[in-house]
Amino acid sequence: MEYQLPPIGTLTTSLAAMSAGVAPATIRDWVRRGLLTRCGGTPKRPLYRVTDVETARNAAKPTRNNQRTVKAA
Repeated sequence: MEYQLPPIGTLTTSLAAMSAGVAPATIRDWVRRGLLTRCGGTPKRPLYRVTDVETARNAAKPTRNNQRTVKAA
């Protein structure tokens, strides 16, 4: 069951996908690639900050010839 109303400033996976104009699978892929981090929720119902979703949406996307690399902290 989805949250009826997530906390202010956060989005569920499906709401984040609608906000960014992508599929929910893309949101999960951004998390896997380290472009987006969860800010709460549960393992099956994560929450994301609105600003983090916008940052991930505007991040440079990889190409086949020049794949983006994630820098280690």
